[in-house]
Amino acid sequence: MNPFEAISDIVITPAGARRLRDGHLWIYASDVVSESPPEPPDIARILDAAGNGLGFAMFSPLSQIRLRLLRRGAEPPTAEWLRERLGEAIGRRVTALTAGGACRLVYGEADLLPSIIVDRYDDYLVLQTLSHGAEALKPVLVDALCGLLTPKGILERNDLKARLLEGLPESHGVLWGEAPGPIRIEEAGVAFEVDVAGGQKTGFFLDQSENRVAARRYARGCALDCFTNTGAFALHFARSCESVLGVDISAQSLELARRNAWLNQASNVDFQEANVFDFLREMDRAGRRFDLVCLDPPAFAKSRASVSGARHGYKEINLRAFKLLRPEGILISSSCSYHLTEWDFFSLIAEAARDAHRQVQVIERRSQASDHPVLASMPETHYLKCFILRVL
Repeated sequence: MNPFEAISDIVITPAGARRLRDGHLWIYASDVVSESPPEPPDIARILDAAGNGLGFAMFSPLSQIRLRLLRRGAEPPTAEWLRERLGEAIGRRVTALTAGGACRLVYGEADLLPSIIVDRYDDYLVLQTLSHGAEALKPVLVDALCGLLTPKGILERNDLKARLLEGLPESHGVLWGEAPGPIRIEEAGVAFEVDVAGGQKTGFFLDQSENRVAARRYARGCALDCFTNTGAFALHFARSCESVLGVDISAQSLELARRNAWLNQASNVDFQEANVFDFLREMDRAGRRFDLVCLDPPAFAKSRASVSGARHGYKEINLRAFKLLRPEGILISSSCSYHLTEWDFFSLIAEAARDAHRQVQVIERRSQASDHPVLASMPETHYLKCFILRVL
């Protein structure tokens, strides 16, 4: 069925209409006045209480985010329109489309393509469709991406819990073309093998790419990379450090990290499987000291309800890191928890420094890479915070 054919009308509240007119793309279930169609549509025309058309949105019958605006105005979206919008998003990354490179080509709401993610790894694309409406558009998206980029293969990585909130099953596999083995990419001269079929996110943490390049300018001496995953920060540090130790709790991730170290002939890098919280305490008790510590944990606050516990976790690892750093040492500290604001995160770091009896300079305040742009009218598109700090 063509998702663009059966378009139904949905009326929203004045509050919902104001949100759309202010530039936001989401309408919540509580803002829906009427859902007239007997069968849930993939695409709906949004009307305000006076019957004025506001645009067309992807419909999610089970999600609290009931509508995601796809196109404003009176003209409904079409397959050709969708192809043009995809082309616009890809065109913004044209400088990143180098051979052997990797980048995010489509970042959902920030590219005005809600709940649609497209990442590129060399000649392969990875697609995520994270809502009911986006899932219905999947065949159209695949066809458009093949025409725009002629990839060797398009894989889906829809093995995310977020899809369960949409009433969608988790799924992954090849949507078009051939299935790759490990894909080799290069990031500012550092080589990595990426497991797009089974790795974290779509295979690699692309959102930290520019932060890794920035952070390596401060690398020297003995470095510790916590939550190293497949060794991305660690291998950038290895270019300038005498020794680098990467720590992660995942044996599978560390296996690929060691492979990446071998690819780069980085003999000064070692990896250790451990719980980072326990490891940091053990290093402090043992009197170990480092010239650089990097903290890049997974999201501790995945919902508002988990913020309190997350605050404790972020403060704990930063406190331990400050205790391990030599004078003039560098701390790179990141949070990818959207529900923890940049100011809250910085306040926790400042509290940790105070409790560790250390004075700290902020050298750089950073965010997600430029291929993950922030839409000014949607704070939800800004999630990654990264501070580079010097301990005095």
